[in-house]
Amino acid sequence: MMTQQTLTQLRSLKLSGMADALQEQMAQPNMSALSFEERLGLLVQQEVASRDDRRRTRLLSLAHLKYPQAAIEDVDTRVGRGIERSQITSLALGDWIKTGHTVIITGSTGTGKTWLACALGQYACRRGHTVTYLRTPRLAEELRVLHGAGSFGKWLLQLAKTDVLILDDWGLAALDASTRADLLEVIDDRAANRGTIITSQLPVEHWHGWIGDVTIADAMLDRLLERTHRITLKGEKSLRSAGNKSDPKSTAVAASAATANGGVL
Repeated sequence: MMTQQTLTQLRSLKLSGMADALQEQMAQPNMSALSFEERLGLLVQQEVASRDDRRRTRLLSLAHLKYPQAAIEDVDTRVGRGIERSQITSLALGDWIKTGHTVIITGSTGTGKTWLACALGQYACRRGHTVTYLRTPRLAEELRVLHGAGSFGKWLLQLAKTDVLILDDWGLAALDASTRADLLEVIDDRAANRGTIITSQLPVEHWHGWIGDVTIADAMLDRLLERTHRITLKGEKSLRSAGNKSDPKSTAVAASAATANGGVL
């Protein structure tokens, strides 16, 4: 009776991880050999792990990734794809998010630019970072709605606090003057403070012409290109490889990242 009351109280206090762990302990006779301090420590560990899992799930849901199941462990790094294991490992272990670096992923249609961006975004969520995915061609319409509703300022403030911003299909559609100015505000807020991932079919050397306005283009690219990691994908197939999980070269990336992050991938 006392145990059931304790379980009820733990759940009412939103300590479901501890409640589940306590039930598991009760089902294991050998737990009686442990001291009170040891059993309490196991309960606390389970609660921390449970909260971490719920946070990661929530962050992935809020990110609205186009490919939420994309994972860096599945990246095809075979010769000829335009990407090396060392690049993925460097991004997985590096501090590019906190230092406001830009990851630029270019390549032709179908090479897996969006998938790779989502894989990096998903991994960022698993490390506890906030992520937002936006398609650049739809940005003009979304911004008009925000301005019309009077919520652009709030949206801009929230986006400035987001750890990783993914701008997919950069350069695919023309920019009007209003969108161009708003996009500069978005990028200016992130410079040297938050990470940005950009995917584009358009080579970087043509971005200035695509932006259109010389002054805004100079300001925008000055911020984006100051600190970059560039990946140019090649090949006719998506970067994802169904058989890549069993490839020891590919799993080495996951193992290195897991070791550096306390086993969490």
